[in-house]
Amino acid sequence: MQRVHALWMYRSFVAGMVKREFQGRYTRSVLGSLWAIIEPLSMILVYSVIFSKLMAARFPGFDSQWAFTIYICSGIIAWEFFTEVITRSQNMFIEHASLLKKTSFPRVTLPVIALTTATINFIIIFSIYLCFLAIIGELPSYKLLFAWIPLLIIQQGIAIGLGLIIGTLNVFFRDIGQAMQIILRFWFWLTPIVYPFKILPDFIKDLVLNFNPMALFVMSYHKIMLYKEFPIFSDFKLHILLMLSLIFIGSFFFVRLSPEMVDEL
Repeated sequence: MQRVHALWMYRSFVAGMVKREFQGRYTRSVLGSLWAIIEPLSMILVYSVIFSKLMAARFPGFDSQWAFTIYICSGIIAWEFFTEVITRSQNMFIEHASLLKKTSFPRVTLPVIALTTATINFIIIFSIYLCFLAIIGELPSYKLLFAWIPLLIIQQGIAIGLGLIIGTLNVFFRDIGQAMQIILRFWFWLTPIVYPFKILPDFIKDLVLNFNPMALFVMSYHKIMLYKEFPIFSDFKLHILLMLSLIFIGSFFFVRLSPEMVDEL
């Protein structure tokens, strides 16, 4: 409760740091914040023009030429949101080392800043994706779109818990951050984002579903956006347990090692 109170007292600091993050990203740029729209739009166009033609045969049950575009974009957008929180979290204490050494502020604000910045990025990209779906006439109902919210909360809870663990340990063991980048690459290809889950052999399907928590999230987003069906929320009981466990472990590492961070940095 003390940390929640500290977050509320330093809410202006969090907002200022998030604003500074976005301003710093596009400073000295002619187009400025328009790049926040151009980048995701270019990604959607690439998948629409190129991959939708190459992978059309993978979705024989769909007459729409946009089936693969809808499929891959819904998975990648969710995956990027997940990995951005992890990537920002693993470096948040190292990147703000000078601030930690010179200024007294609640360190718990740093994970919140990382999550808030990633969430704003996701909202921008997801909004562009929805506009694209509306233009091609494939926009799901608002009830289906609201099904994203509980799934994203659980997904990002896992991400912030994992990020807290990695970010704290990365201060003391810098190899962890490097190793995590490699792990995320393999994790991406073990998640059915750019290929249909059905093409996997049966024994691989069992491994993916049982040991890859992101697989069920991505498949649920595909179900919402492509198949226009509600996900089965009861399937996420273990994911909720995993989320709570990672947040607890991450908080434990953070609280236990936080006093030693400044000396290590």
